[in-house]
Amino acid sequence: MLQQFANTHSMRNEILSLMVENGLNDDCYVEMLDYTIDLFESQGLGTDYYGYHNINHELEVTYVSLLANKQKTVELTDEDIKYLYVAALFHDFDPQKNVDKPHEESVLKFISMDKKLLHLINQANLDLEIIKALILRTTYPWSGQLKKNAEAQIQQAFDNSDLTRNNLSYQEHILEMGWYLSVVDRVSGYALGDFTKAMEMAKMNAHALAWRPSLIVRSAVAYFEELLNKETDMAKGILKVLPKEMRKNFFDTVLSFMKIRQQEITIQADYSYENLKLIPTIESMSTRKDPKFINALYEIFLELPTPLQFEKEKFEESVKDPQIIINTLRLNDKKGEIIGFSKGGPLENYKLREEIRDENYGLGNTIFLEPLALKMGYWGLKGGSEMRHMFIMQANSLKFKFMTSFALRDVIRARIDKEEAEFVTLFDPERWDYYRIKV
Repeated sequence: MLQQFANTHSMRNEILSLMVENGLNDDCYVEMLDYTIDLFESQGLGTDYYGYHNINHELEVTYVSLLANKQKTVELTDEDIKYLYVAALFHDFDPQKNVDKPHEESVLKFISMDKKLLHLINQANLDLEIIKALILRTTYPWSGQLKKNAEAQIQQAFDNSDLTRNNLSYQEHILEMGWYLSVVDRVSGYALGDFTKAMEMAKMNAHALAWRPSLIVRSAVAYFEELLNKETDMAKGILKVLPKEMRKNFFDTVLSFMKIRQQEITIQADYSYENLKLIPTIESMSTRKDPKFINALYEIFLELPTPLQFEKEKFEESVKDPQIIINTLRLNDKKGEIIGFSKGGPLENYKLREEIRDENYGLGNTIFLEPLALKMGYWGLKGGSEMRHMFIMQANSLKFKFMTSFALRDVIRARIDKEEAEFVTLFDPERWDYYRIKV
């Protein structure tokens, strides 16, 4: 990640210096920036929120919208830059979110009703309806019913504004500004960091939108292809004026995702031609004490989204603990390369989210299965469910009555009939819920 974007404070400083360069000198613009940061953090959407649409994303988009405004695809006036700055700052603010992806209507409702923000917009002498139109144009994907709905609301905003009501050429210009903002919205995070950051963003997005892990890379490739093929002129114009390091970050990320996708397809082809077998394996205690074995597991563990990395500090200790059940998934035979593992132990060994009230905690009758860990490329080949069934069999032989774990809501629903699964605690916006089955 670029050093100047290490935290909210440093991001704020970078934005402030660009604001000066762009003539945003009035106090109201600085107040808007600080108000945004406070709002996101007070609503639990600060840097600790594990979703794509947190304060980092909002500040990155604001920064790049100021940095790239000299592009030649749409000519921007000083007044346009003020509107883009405000729209970028608030384009995803949806404090009541029940899913991570912001709902543009909720965003508009918030900015139309927040007295402090309305006061600051008035101080800046800006038209709220134009800001609304710009935010609506960032709707993604810009197609189908979503696009139709947004276009109808944009037209309504134009009709409500004295500046745009009968001015078709200005309406057209605002739509072009919105196009610029929508592409900045999709480029910024990937230009401001290396592939490690990009993969973390993709995992955040998948986790917050309750996607299966097998979709992460496939969706990222589709996202970039659409951006470069359908938004060619604007994407090219923005990337051209960004610093060389940021351009390099963006294209390195695109190429890395494409390379991983190619590997995934090769793995899936090998699996379907039966050139590759996935072997669930119960590991002996002597193997579990081997530093190479522990290291192989830990590397796969680190591929999980951060909220799914349970007891990270005690990882090595837990692998060596005979109370903990560990199975691996190996390639082709029981000595083959490790490509995944399942791991878990008595519920009392774990400190779970404080919202969870498990009535069996302390009774010694429940085993907790940590989220399954698989190498990228091997999701969706049924290896995970085989490890999970092996884990349940071992839990049964150890006389546990129940198993609890986390899974996507739709996955748990599918297990209600098959395994008598029951929801214990539901979590939004992630829809990654805590459930129980009888062993």
